[in-house]
Amino acid sequence: MIKRRQCGVLLPVSSLPSKYGIGCFSKEAYDFVDELKSAGQSFWQILPLGPTSYGDSPYQSFSTFAGNPYFINLEDLIKEGVLTKKECDAVNFGTNPHYVDYGKMFEGRYVLLKKAYANTKLEKEPKFREFCEKEAFWLEDYALYMAIKTERFENHSWIEWAEDIRRRWGYSLDYYRRELKEEIGFWKYLQYKFHEQWKKLKAYANEKGIRIIGDIPIYVAMDSADAWANPGLFKLDEECKPTVVAGCPPDGFSATGQLWGNPIYNWEAHKNSGYDWWIRRVSHMFELYDVLRIDHFRGFDEYYEIPYGDETDENGRWCKGPGMDLFRTLNNRLGEREIIAEDLGYMTDTVKQLVADSGYPNMRVLEFAFDERDTGNANDYLPHNYERNCVVYTGTHDNETLAGWLKEIPSGIKEKIRVYFNIPHANDSAIAKEMIRAAVSSVAGICIIPIQDYLGLDNSARMNHPSVLGGNWEWRLVKGDFSRELQKEMKELAHLYGRW
Repeated sequence: MIKRRQCGVLLPVSSLPSKYGIGCFSKEAYDFVDELKSAGQSFWQILPLGPTSYGDSPYQSFSTFAGNPYFINLEDLIKEGVLTKKECDAVNFGTNPHYVDYGKMFEGRYVLLKKAYANTKLEKEPKFREFCEKEAFWLEDYALYMAIKTERFENHSWIEWAEDIRRRWGYSLDYYRRELKEEIGFWKYLQYKFHEQWKKLKAYANEKGIRIIGDIPIYVAMDSADAWANPGLFKLDEECKPTVVAGCPPDGFSATGQLWGNPIYNWEAHKNSGYDWWIRRVSHMFELYDVLRIDHFRGFDEYYEIPYGDETDENGRWCKGPGMDLFRTLNNRLGEREIIAEDLGYMTDTVKQLVADSGYPNMRVLEFAFDERDTGNANDYLPHNYERNCVVYTGTHDNETLAGWLKEIPSGIKEKIRVYFNIPHANDSAIAKEMIRAAVSSVAGICIIPIQDYLGLDNSARMNHPSVLGGNWEWRLVKGDFSRELQKEMKELAHLYGRW
């Protein structure tokens, strides 16, 4: 339950300004925290921090516990003396500061990180040993997974590996641990530096009164240490190959449905273990974040599974999820935690009941309040239907920017917006500003606005096009965009409506 009115900004770490091709835990991240404070904000919402795989999506990660090595600040490594400025400056990370070039990032970043690892005297760092011992429950499998994947199987997913290691036969695990000892150490080192730098940045943000809203997908990736190390927790066959995969039927984000390809949980096995893996997962997330947004929350009530190998979602079916049993267990083991339920898409009565029973605030998206489905006053996304225990957004990472959306919607829908807000002659820019004001002024306990909407940017700044591979997760803020004038406007708005 939300206790007081607050507001914040949505900006992925990858979208921060920085010198070496992608947002990271550099000085610019600390500057952004200061700017949020200056703007009267209380939250910085980010996207999942996990290491990204093919497609660069933070929702398809090699591990639900690990952090993305791209976010390690190279300038800190230069200060430590394990890299030189000349070495970093010599790498081509791309030429457009507005976008991440993930191809160049993959080619250049790991070369530098391996140099840093080679120059590090980890045996002299007791904190490294302490980190490895504390995080061993996930770190051992993750480091081994990445070493095998990159050194022996040309980056292929584990379901394509040789049978002995795919099925984790004991002698095979021993062999790879022995033969890839140095490489395993490298992947542990990256996690050590990631967690060290992130926790320092988070502590700084908290000291400034800025709390972090993190994000976890409901599912893990097929190509992940999570699925490889815990095959009994997923619907896999005797050869450790998936029988069904995740997706969703047509909804507000995709008219044709989505085929995600994630392995489906064996919920009976999770229940029989006392949901131990979920307890570890959520507990770990709350070491990284202050508030946790759980993506695709409706999948805990009912989830959509599609036969493995199908190219579309048309043969999928709905199956019953764990429901409140999981969340009661989490509350009993971890105590009450601040969780946001992402309940977007098609909501059945049972999903709505699960959200209500959990007590978690759910989400309201203003762009969804005005579409071609005329539900009148029953539209939950219209501001006059909000309740205190919800989080309002103008849009999410999956939506168009406000400016881009207003440019594309039919004139009749735009006229409905003008009538609703009583701005009969407003242009697109004025409409966008009024929608931001409506979100901030609403009764919703928390208001989160993507920075692109405050900046009035069009769809060239959009983060993600669901169901489209390529061209996503690339946009970046450029230094100076978050101006003092904008900070002043945001702070005045937050003050005016009691959110700071």
